[in-house]
Amino acid sequence: MNRVLRLFRQRTYAFALLLVVVLLVLNVIVSPSLFGLERLPATLATIAPFVLVAFASTPSMLGGGIDISVGPLMVLVNCILVAVLIPAGLGSVGIALPILLAISAGIGALNGVLTTIVKINPVITTTGMLFVLIGVSLTIAKTPVSAPDNWTEPLADTVWLVPGAVITIGAVALAWFLLNRTAYVRNLLATGESDTSAYGSGVNVTAVKILSYTLGGLFAGVGGIALTAFLQVSIANLGTTYALLGVAGAVLGGVSLLGGRGSMFGALLGGLAIYLIQQLLTAAGVAPTLIVLSYGLVLVLAVILGATLLNPRKR
Repeated sequence: MNRVLRLFRQRTYAFALLLVVVLLVLNVIVSPSLFGLERLPATLATIAPFVLVAFASTPSMLGGGIDISVGPLMVLVNCILVAVLIPAGLGSVGIALPILLAISAGIGALNGVLTTIVKINPVITTTGMLFVLIGVSLTIAKTPVSAPDNWTEPLADTVWLVPGAVITIGAVALAWFLLNRTAYVRNLLATGESDTSAYGSGVNVTAVKILSYTLGGLFAGVGGIALTAFLQVSIANLGTTYALLGVAGAVLGGVSLLGGRGSMFGALLGGLAIYLIQQLLTAAGVAPTLIVLSYGLVLVLAVILGATLLNPRKR
């Protein structure tokens, strides 16, 4: 038993990996065709928003903060693209993509400035931003708006024989991999472990934290594009649902709410586990309201495990 606990504590993603394997087997038994080659691109397109919102939640949490607004930001990007840019004739990839990524990164940076320089508690800051983003989404897309043919459609299918979701998820994974080749991720983890010690070691804690929120916003922007590819319609009221999914996926993947521990690989597994839970419950005929309830239960379970059993800082 102690060896198992030691493994889970040393490999923060181990519990999520075990959960994914079990859920994958159950899903294959219940829905054998779900992961067939013909349906694989569509299945991955469905998974992509779950994984990307978990990715977007991770950088700020690694630095000892939290960003609850990345889910609503992802939905806002979807609404801006479908309900504003495309109708205005600005929907081409060369115009829309830079605008959407700039908006999402800018909102993330604003959260970072408010929490680090203005010194507002990150829960208060990002909860306030959550309501602002939901309100803006509902304002610009009061009712669902269907998207005409656009450049995001292949991202829900294949692009040059590659599943489009591999491109959206892979873009964020590649960006984080490249950051891992620098000192930034080490400084971020050190800041999350103890910002005082990190500052004493010469780390620019303020810059590290602001960049973590900026990266979270940027990743949420990619998630909004993946969400648009999957839905091809703007649905503004999804903001609160994805706010819960982002934190739940990251924590379930072993990203500590205390900061300083976790990985993007764990966040990927956490997002995948939540998708598999949803898929299994849907196949079993569970009501959608109970599926949302299951997200909350998963989050509570993940927080309990992360704060007690799997946390090496506590006995």
